[in-house]
Amino acid sequence: MIEIKKKSTGEVLAAVDGESLAGADLRHKRLREADLRGADLTGARLDSADLRGADLSGAKLPQASLKSAKLDEADLSGADLRGAVFSDGSHARTAQMFRCTLAGADLTGADLRQVELREANLEGANLSLTDLRKACVIGSNLARATIRNALWIDINLREADLRQADLRDSHLNEANLIGANLTGATLGSADGTHVAVLDLANMEDAVLAHADLRFAKFMSVNFTNVDLTGADLTRALLGGAIMRDANVRDADFNGVELATVTMDFANFTEARNADVPSYKTDIR
Repeated sequence: MIEIKKKSTGEVLAAVDGESLAGADLRHKRLREADLRGADLTGARLDSADLRGADLSGAKLPQASLKSAKLDEADLSGADLRGAVFSDGSHARTAQMFRCTLAGADLTGADLRQVELREANLEGANLSLTDLRKACVIGSNLARATIRNALWIDINLREADLRQADLRDSHLNEANLIGANLTGATLGSADGTHVAVLDLANMEDAVLAHADLRFAKFMSVNFTNVDLTGADLTRALLGGAIMRDANVRDADFNGVELATVTMDFANFTEARNADVPSYKTDIR
């Protein structure tokens, strides 16, 4: 029998028959502040479990089911969460992960649709192949995260930290990236074969200084007051984009079609390789 204890007092919160927690049925269990460091919870059923403040650092949770689980302020740093299911796609059956720590965790292929990940720490996490459609990730730390081939359509990343994140091949159509920091992030590639798609995204007041945006797709994106200092936009698709008051100093616009881009009061005279149409007069 395995006893799950509270990390601060040693109080037994639950007892499970067997020698492992792999595949265990822990649905609806009250495991608040549980000590589950390094536990093998492979394929475990944790739907609607209360894991607020629990320590799951280094735990193994591949293919685990965590629909409607409460994980606010839980520590899942370094955890293996490959293919874990945090949602069934409906708002009523999604995990709550406010201020959850997932630094260095592997979430490859995890289902996080509509999940609440506000102010979470995902620094250095692997989020490749994840589904975060309509998820709320406001103010979260995703610095140096790997986010390849991810489906993040209509996600809320307002004021998120995405510095040096790798977003190649990911779809962030209609994403809210207002005030987000993508300094040094990689969204493009040299040959245009592995690029991010952000059509209709809102990037007002975002920072993309020195970001790799080559060949990336930004159709009808709102870049109002964005900082693109030193960014590489070679052959990026910007049709219908709004770049009013944008800072494009030293940004490279080689091969970029600017005819349909709104660039009022942007400092395109300080950009590199920008072929600005002669009828665009309200630029700096």
